[in-house]
Amino acid sequence: MFTRFLSSVAALGLTAGMAAAEYKLTILHTNDIHSRIESINKYDSTCNAEGEAEGKCFGGVARIKTMVDARRAALEGHNVILLDAGDPFQGSLFYTTYKGAAEAEFMQAIGYDAMAVGNHEFDDGPPALRAFIDAVEFPVISGNLDLSSSLDLKGHVGNHVVLEVGGEKIGIISALATDTVETSSPGPDVVFQDEIESLKADVAALEAEGVTKIIALTHVGLPMDLKIAEAVPGIDVVVGGHSHTLLSNTSEKAAGSYPVMAGGVPVVQAYAYSKYLGELEVSFDEAGNVTAASGEPILLDASVTPDAAIAARVAEMGAPIEEMKQRVVAATAEAVEGAREVCRTTECPMGNLVADAMLDRVKDQGISIAIQNGGGLRASIDAGEVTMGEVLTVLPFQNTLSTFEASGEVVIAALENGVSQVEDGKGRFPQVAGLKYTFDLSVAPNEGRISDVQVMEGGSWVAVDPAKTYGVVTNNYVRNGGDGYKMFQGDDKEAYDFGPDLADVLAEYLAAQGPYTPYTDGRIAQK
Repeated sequence: MFTRFLSSVAALGLTAGMAAAEYKLTILHTNDIHSRIESINKYDSTCNAEGEAEGKCFGGVARIKTMVDARRAALEGHNVILLDAGDPFQGSLFYTTYKGAAEAEFMQAIGYDAMAVGNHEFDDGPPALRAFIDAVEFPVISGNLDLSSSLDLKGHVGNHVVLEVGGEKIGIISALATDTVETSSPGPDVVFQDEIESLKADVAALEAEGVTKIIALTHVGLPMDLKIAEAVPGIDVVVGGHSHTLLSNTSEKAAGSYPVMAGGVPVVQAYAYSKYLGELEVSFDEAGNVTAASGEPILLDASVTPDAAIAARVAEMGAPIEEMKQRVVAATAEAVEGAREVCRTTECPMGNLVADAMLDRVKDQGISIAIQNGGGLRASIDAGEVTMGEVLTVLPFQNTLSTFEASGEVVIAALENGVSQVEDGKGRFPQVAGLKYTFDLSVAPNEGRISDVQVMEGGSWVAVDPAKTYGVVTNNYVRNGGDGYKMFQGDDKEAYDFGPDLADVLAEYLAAQGPYTPYTDGRIAQK
């Protein structure tokens, strides 16, 4: 267990007369920054100098720094902590270029007090996460990981941490989604345990030490956070991430109130991509029970002036990749919608674009079906000129094109997997080309949600033949079992996993289209 005393908090000791009074704690928090080191536009992709000049940009680490400093100054003498609920990795050229070093430098400069491990912290395996941990001074925790066999992470990721704030001990526990083995690359030496059971054990360990104020800092998504709040006695607050959920009392786009209460426990999350800084004030009685909780995420829009020193460092680190980012590769007639909430639940314009591009690239190789996981699409593209930087923001994972053979039966099983977690907004949702299908959410997952699967043959749509072998293209992540597509794994598929980078495929396809007009055509239908 890590123990840390906050030097950044004005820890004014309580007098004897105040000891029985309520204790107030302000929790500042972020989640799912996804390497949005630079500011973002309204589509959550990298904003440009023109957008900044026009006041149309949001977020970025320089704005986070400004707002965190401002809130700490305004709350001087109060009890304040800053937490991150995971996934600072992956999503921009800063991660592609620096592999976590940029995120570590800026989170350290901002002054975080603790961070949960997110699933994307494993995208380049345990060594990249270890390098990040070695580069920061704040504890990085996750309580449901058995790391006893991991040479990189054993002894470096704690189950929990205790922060001393204003003379009180604040316990921070954590859990990471167990499907990380499907959504990232933790490897065989990182063993996942049940989230709820591990959190119960960590609560018991802290309570045995006399810690009565306990925050669960999780990366499991809001639905699981609500279950955790109900199921784990002793948790006082849940600060979450992973589902990119905006909770707010003022935004029309909010999925619920801030905080949302579950079993009397306040649960918060602050969207993603550095757009908001969450701020929750919690009051505790003498026994450590929550008596009040209120707050609201702070929108980091153009009214927040980026911190000058951080902005200068961002520009310095961005210089080597700026020329490539700014290279115009194509144009669009309209904005191409690639929002997470759309592309993980239904046919979306970005899904069609990427799947079409994949199929077009290999159609002369006997390939007739393309499947792209919705979670691999990370941003929209606005209308007008398209830069390589924008393309790489949509497809930041450096995935390669993979071609292979699969029976119609396997294709149907893949689609069943793809729609098995639509309700939870999981990234496995299948965007397709050369293929049409219908799904029915009233049917239980993997019990026949998929129907009316058709493939394009000779210019006409025909029913898929379960016994027939089809040529399929996807990305190497999905082909090798990512997002639950284990039916695509194996050496018996005549597979080639080392095709061109998917981002290059998309850029070249867009360039060949002239100004590209996005569309949907009903290839995915829902009953």
